[in-house]
Amino acid sequence: MPVNDTELTTLAVKMLADYDGHTPGTAFANGLRLSVQEAWHLQTMVSELRQRRGERVVGFKVGAVCEGNQKLIGLDHPAWGRLWENEQHPDGATLYKKNFANPSMEAEFGIILNRDIEADKTSLEDVLLAIKSVHPVIEIHNLVFRGESPNGAELLANNAIHAGVVRGLGKIDPKQTITTDLELIYDGKVVDSWYQTKWPDDYLSAIDWLVQEQTKLGNKLRKNDLILTGALGPPIPIEETKLVEAKSPQLGRVGAIFL
Repeated sequence: MPVNDTELTTLAVKMLADYDGHTPGTAFANGLRLSVQEAWHLQTMVSELRQRRGERVVGFKVGAVCEGNQKLIGLDHPAWGRLWENEQHPDGATLYKKNFANPSMEAEFGIILNRDIEADKTSLEDVLLAIKSVHPVIEIHNLVFRGESPNGAELLANNAIHAGVVRGLGKIDPKQTITTDLELIYDGKVVDSWYQTKWPDDYLSAIDWLVQEQTKLGNKLRKNDLILTGALGPPIPIEETKLVEAKSPQLGRVGAIFL
């Protein structure tokens, strides 16, 4: 049954309170089912509440870029979420597990834009010209699903389960073609890895989709935005891990301590 705007408004208030309380998604525990469009709308309503209290969007993330991951959550397209200024963390940050719900990490790359990206300028060549720098990043997630599977709409409504970014320094010319490895490392142990991947071809495939989705909403990818290009694997819970690292010999390293 469709959810009306009054119900979505009530849900948005509850979801923000749950997020603030580090118990995201409790609205889905009682059988709430949303369409994809309702989920996008709900994410936007929560975003508007956050902006009204002074929080600022500083970019976007792309998730579920692989078809297999999309199928697992019942989607036929990637996911996107908003990045928030107060959830950006520098390399070497000390963070606290109590501030997250089942904190889980992905290793990926983020790009900083040097110009707006227009909807008709999304070829690989155009996107590369719009990139100021490329960074190794750790994306933090609240890996919690409370509703019935598949959980695609729940994921979208919950800002693609995004909970923060730890960003390292950029060290390459974005227009270079590079073969690189990328590892996610917990307390010195590699827990996920991708070898012989290609920058930029393997990492920028979803940017056109993201631009077109934002255009539909009257948004755009703007100069100085941070864009997370999408991980090649799923988020992995850290459990008792303290030191989390994302490492690429060619594109750099980033790490954070979780207490």
